[in-house]
Amino acid sequence: MSSSDAAESGFTATLRRLPSAQKSAKGAPAYSRFVNRRAGGYLAVLAYRVGATPNQVTAVSALCTFAGITGLLLLPPSWPLGVAVSLALVLGYALDSADGQLARLRGTSSVSGEWLDHVIDSAKIATLHVAVLVSAFRFSELPTAWLLVPIAYGAVESVMFFAMILNDQLRRVHRATTGTPAPEPGRPSTLRSLLVVPTDYGLLCLVFLLLGSPVAFAAGYGVLFACNALFLAAALPKWFTDMRSLDPAAPGRGR
Repeated sequence: MSSSDAAESGFTATLRRLPSAQKSAKGAPAYSRFVNRRAGGYLAVLAYRVGATPNQVTAVSALCTFAGITGLLLLPPSWPLGVAVSLALVLGYALDSADGQLARLRGTSSVSGEWLDHVIDSAKIATLHVAVLVSAFRFSELPTAWLLVPIAYGAVESVMFFAMILNDQLRRVHRATTGTPAPEPGRPSTLRSLLVVPTDYGLLCLVFLLLGSPVAFAAGYGVLFACNALFLAAALPKWFTDMRSLDPAAPGRGR
């Protein structure tokens, strides 16, 4: 067997192990579930074969993402810039999926790695919308009132991200303190994945392909903002109810 055949065989063998390194897809929007996770899986296998660590993959993900954000901040909107920004964000997002899959492939999942991943995610959410705001202020002739959209979008996404992370952490703490076993992951709903696709960060990455047309970009970005704001308004009461169900049974003593 040649060295190239051996490398291909090793890659294929690692790829077969990938399903065991996947988290549940329950609740994941369509792009993240069907496109980004698969792309991240191939990148995770490649990183595994070359001996990269999860934190190194996280660092490359951050480099790609913030390169795209920097371009958006500094350069006037154009079709080539839109393609470059979108590609940088899409690659950064795929690598963001790859680092966790790589950690599980290597059996090296860590609290510090999860912390690093979440901190970078928080930074990209905040700075991406700031970059849209600055770009619109510097280069576009959109109505001044439109500048409120990226401000509000950044607030909505920051609250949503924090709430989702907090939901997960509080459930973990509750299971640990009560000895409750983690629920068996149910079968992911394809219909739900499609219905919540407007909340998918991957779709936001793709909307920058419209950057060459300020009106088209403003419309696409605005529609995504509206969908995310409506989703958050509907989700927050449900999430509060879910968290309240974890409280010790003491009627009338809720905060």
